[in-house]
Amino acid sequence: MTALPPPHTLSVAPMMDWTDRHCRVFHRTLTKRTLLYTEMVTTGAILRGDQERHLGYDPAEHPVALQLGGSDAAALAECTRIATQYGYDEVNLNCGCPSDRVSSGQFGACLMGTPDTVARAVEAMRGATHLPVTVKHRIGIDDLDSYEHLTHFVKTVEAAGCDTFIVHARKAWLSGLSPRENREVPPLRHDVVRQLKADFPHLTTVLNGGLLNLETAAGALAWADGAMIGRAAYQEPYILAAADRDIFGQDTSPVTRREAIEAFLPYVAAQLERGQPLNRMLRHTLGLFAGQPGARHWKRTVSEQGHQPGAGLEVVRAALAGVPDEVLDDRP
Repeated sequence: MTALPPPHTLSVAPMMDWTDRHCRVFHRTLTKRTLLYTEMVTTGAILRGDQERHLGYDPAEHPVALQLGGSDAAALAECTRIATQYGYDEVNLNCGCPSDRVSSGQFGACLMGTPDTVARAVEAMRGATHLPVTVKHRIGIDDLDSYEHLTHFVKTVEAAGCDTFIVHARKAWLSGLSPRENREVPPLRHDVVRQLKADFPHLTTVLNGGLLNLETAAGALAWADGAMIGRAAYQEPYILAAADRDIFGQDTSPVTRREAIEAFLPYVAAQLERGQPLNRMLRHTLGLFAGQPGARHWKRTVSEQGHQPGAGLEVVRAALAGVPDEVLDDRP
């Protein structure tokens, strides 16, 4: 029997304010194999906040990884221990987020300037769990953007026991650019990540940045161990529908858009019973019909009616009614 590709083969990037638990359950209706990541959760939020709110998830989300933000080794180790108890499949350390809030807290992309700090954190995290501990990072920050600096970072963190590096193929400017600009302005350098894989063939290297669909992800998999799709998977989630077949090689038929929504509804109904507003869940479906007839009706109905007090599944039915059957039942 041929072994299935590992989950890292395709993943959806951790994205603040986007990849919450509702988003992940919806994405799971489209693909069963793709690895999903939480939003970044800081160590302070876990250790001093509402753990269930920050760490709780639906069992349907597996395989699911927790991304942590922090730099204190002891705090990261404790959060890793807690994540293990929650049953996550992986714990990832954020060394790539360039926001001012992250930099002022000494975590995120600024950690690329202190690889020894990352190594100590990884060592402590690995000592607190049996789960894989991975690192997501940029190819450089500010003027620390030489290939030599990048390889020094990887070697240092590898020595602490990390064997999986998820590389956003852009450098980050920690001052002068907004987080959004840092996703678009610095040049995309897949060639740097490709060289990194060639120089560290024994490590698992996952490419992130500029992958807009399954075709570009498959192209990256010609040389990388994994491909991570970010905004495209959120803005046009239906690109994930063929992932299990086209990326993971499973003999499965992709779900239709109608089937995806129908599979999402029991979760939505349960969350409504718990007091969750409808729009908080349906906002993740706004791009499901992107580029298709009926897309405007779906977005308008969900956006205008989903936020109203007491809004329920009737909003979903009204939104579906304006989408042609050939769109709802089409398969990739």
